[in-house]
Amino acid sequence: MSEKFSHLKYYRDKTILITGGFGYIGSSVVSVLNKISCNIIVVTKENRRDAGFSDGAAQVSVIEADIKKKDIWKDLLIGVDVLFHFAAQTSSNVANSNPSFDTEVNLLPVVNIIETCQKNNFSPHIVFSGTVTEAGLTTTYPVNESFRDTPITVYDINKLAAEKYLQFYSNQLGNFAVTLRLPNVYGPGPKSSSADRGILNAMIRKALSGKPLTIYGDGNFIRDYIYIDDVAEAFLLAGAEIDTLKGNYYVIGTGVGYTMKDAVGIINDEVMQKTGKNVEITFVPPPENISQIEYRNFVADSKSFNSLTGWKARISLHEGIKRTINYFLKEL
Repeated sequence: MSEKFSHLKYYRDKTILITGGFGYIGSSVVSVLNKISCNIIVVTKENRRDAGFSDGAAQVSVIEADIKKKDIWKDLLIGVDVLFHFAAQTSSNVANSNPSFDTEVNLLPVVNIIETCQKNNFSPHIVFSGTVTEAGLTTTYPVNESFRDTPITVYDINKLAAEKYLQFYSNQLGNFAVTLRLPNVYGPGPKSSSADRGILNAMIRKALSGKPLTIYGDGNFIRDYIYIDDVAEAFLLAGAEIDTLKGNYYVIGTGVGYTMKDAVGIINDEVMQKTGKNVEITFVPPPENISQIEYRNFVADSKSFNSLTGWKARISLHEGIKRTINYFLKEL
């Protein structure tokens, strides 16, 4: 096993439950785990029996279940060593317009998991996907775990609440849980189910189709764009090192900020080199209903997670965009 995947030996012969296993991050984690002998249970809300992982080393099973239903967890959690909880409603617009639904999807399943574990003496290690926007409208950067959390969307409120419940699970109930807060993730994988997520991937797809790229405002707000492979590795390291990380959350990112204008410029340059298409870039006023959370500057400070696990982002934005272009070209 290569040095890059040496931490995978922790998962060998373990039973790993992955909610949202067909989603963007979940499917990437499943693909990596499929390199070793383990038992992977993928939970999906859709009827998708063809997991597409039959040629790997792992035993992969797919279970169709609605995570909003409390009674599913007792059967799902039997014998589980590690739970990666990725299933979520990811649109802040949907969350703000329907807070009760967002609470049902993003908060109550975590509460029900913990209660089920309490009642049945289950103690899986839980690795949870959070978001850097839990901190709110950050105006200075880089951002680390010392920043005060002031969430301004229902989505971020529920993500933060779920994170706090997992800290209770770990710190008060004596179990193991950790949250990784993610910035803007991009790279090969399925399309995001939310229109206000996966912006960089959407821009790359449009550019490859020759469609103009639209930037809201002047495009000068700064983001930390992280490649999907680096994210999958971070989650797998978090699970393998959970003895050290338990009860806490960690900010994950590259530590390098780009404006949207710069990121789109890189996309245009790389697409032109690969296909010869020079895509039009237009600047338009932001829509009236745009979330205030979009008016932030963010760069991650991941020193804490790095010092405890040795993880760091390996793929630069230029290289990641090149890889993503090559992947999406195969779909055209």
